[in-house]
Amino acid sequence: MTKEKYSPSTQAVSDAANKAYWDWGNMCPADAHTIAAAALRAAVDAVLPENAEPVGDEHDDAREHQWMRIRYKFLSIISELEEIK
Repeated sequence: MTKEKYSPSTQAVSDAANKAYWDWGNMCPADAHTIAAAALRAAVDAVLPENAEPVGDEHDDAREHQWMRIRYKFLSIISELEEIK
């Protein structure tokens, strides 16, 4: 994988998945990326759910928009990881 092809965030996760692949040695690289993507998806769904409920103050709209921007950044990383073969 070339460093110019993916975002720095995706590259960092990919590098971690590749390290796990080499450390464990019993999976193909695509499996390592699939596992990393699944773990990130579970984490983002737990921390930044798609239908997060506002907490009830005047900053709810701004907070919700920030949460969704963060969520979409994670989903972008996940999508890139799922494309790596």
